[in-house]
Amino acid sequence: MAFSFSLFFLLLLFPFQCSSSLSALNQGSSLSVEKYADDVIVSSNKMFCAGFFQVGLNAFYFAIWFNDPHSHNNTTVVWMANREQPVNGRLSKLSLLNTGNIVLLDAAQITTWSSNTVSQIPVKLYLQDDGNLVLRDRQQTILWQSFDFPTDTLLPGQPLTRYTQLVSSRSMTNHSSGFYKLLFDDDNVLRLIYDGPDVSSQYWPLPWLLVWQTGRFNYNSSRHAVLNSLGNFTSSDNYTFSTNDHGMVMPRRLTLDSDGNVRVYSRKALKKWYVSWQVIPDTCTIHGVCGVNSTCNYDPKTGRRCSCLPGYRVKNHSDWSYGCEPKFDLTCNGNESTFLEMQGVEFYGYDSNYVPNSTYMHCVNLCLQDCKCIGFQYRYDGDKGYSSCFTKLQLLNGRRSPNFTGKFYLRLPKSNNFSGEESVNAYDHFCPVQLPRDYVRKLENRLVKFFLWLATAVGALEMVCLLMIWGFLIRTRQKTGADQQGYHLAAVGFRKY
Repeated sequence: MAFSFSLFFLLLLFPFQCSSSLSALNQGSSLSVEKYADDVIVSSNKMFCAGFFQVGLNAFYFAIWFNDPHSHNNTTVVWMANREQPVNGRLSKLSLLNTGNIVLLDAAQITTWSSNTVSQIPVKLYLQDDGNLVLRDRQQTILWQSFDFPTDTLLPGQPLTRYTQLVSSRSMTNHSSGFYKLLFDDDNVLRLIYDGPDVSSQYWPLPWLLVWQTGRFNYNSSRHAVLNSLGNFTSSDNYTFSTNDHGMVMPRRLTLDSDGNVRVYSRKALKKWYVSWQVIPDTCTIHGVCGVNSTCNYDPKTGRRCSCLPGYRVKNHSDWSYGCEPKFDLTCNGNESTFLEMQGVEFYGYDSNYVPNSTYMHCVNLCLQDCKCIGFQYRYDGDKGYSSCFTKLQLLNGRRSPNFTGKFYLRLPKSNNFSGEESVNAYDHFCPVQLPRDYVRKLENRLVKFFLWLATAVGALEMVCLLMIWGFLIRTRQKTGADQQGYHLAAVGFRKY
């Protein structure tokens, strides 16, 4: 077992290099997971590869990645067919059927992914120079292409439309679907959405701003956005940007990362990827990054750091997105509660009450009268000349910022003294996810299984009948022999005296 783990991590240190010269997959042909190093489709410019990509112990995705034989970093995957259901490392295969359909079969011959295409004329599966995996027929008609089904990455020239969206990975080591989405909303505006296990919210553009205040417009219903090879991005809602290195053609990719931030990565002359643009400088403004009952603190040098509120502990030590849980029980008796003042702490959204021009004591009493109130935000608005009160039923999207002039008051029981905070660097709190994929034997057809049992029962019955007949014949033969012996004695007339 130790040797298996060591071998697995050794494989991850080196990228999947395209050693095959397979330019296309012909109709009636297959790619085998057991030959994943050789059964690879390569683009004509040798930049992209498509094949089976190992993500865990005996677990594989069918994916597209950048071909970089000179790099010792992990392979850069740009598309996955079966990100929710990895296949087994034995007997799994991708086949282009004679019907024109692409199917990905697991070891149990279960279809885990399919292109759902049909063609009456011959087709081939190509990997183009732009990284687009395309199923075409002899008339050059495109029946299916990976650009229409992105996962978390857009390549230059690949459009984001009303029918597509980017969905982040669960973490840096778990490529299944995460909680963040980049899409065109119903108002034709490009947005970033946090779609968590319990709640969902928009965090980009800033949700408290109107569309025109963000420089967008929503009257163009074409819903089309694209990054070109020069590093320029344009969207139908009037949102544009250029990367720091724009103007030069080089390998690029726009990725919605697992932390909910959109970044453009560039690479020069087969060197390491670097971030040439990102949409959100302060990652603590991204919703859900530290989970419930916690705060986020961002430092440009050390990165993002998550902390549980005083009196709370981490719920899941392998994933900060689950947030923190209380170590106490609050009662409805207001005399048993107190409030801990936290300077520069803000929790956005999920207010149970909003009271403009409120005093501090009015806000305290408003929270104590509600058994479900767990704290309140109190801040002074200099433009309006008064303070406002926001009582909270949930503590989500918490962050610490020196620019925030307000205060947050956390409700705690008087009988306990909570002052310390449990905190850790958020990125250090993600454990590598290994996806074991045990070999499953081919499932037997129920009808065949029924007939097998029936045949066995009939055979057993026949054996019982044969044994009974054989026994009857033996007994009959013995009785016949005895009768014949008695008849012989009577005829001869011998007696024993």
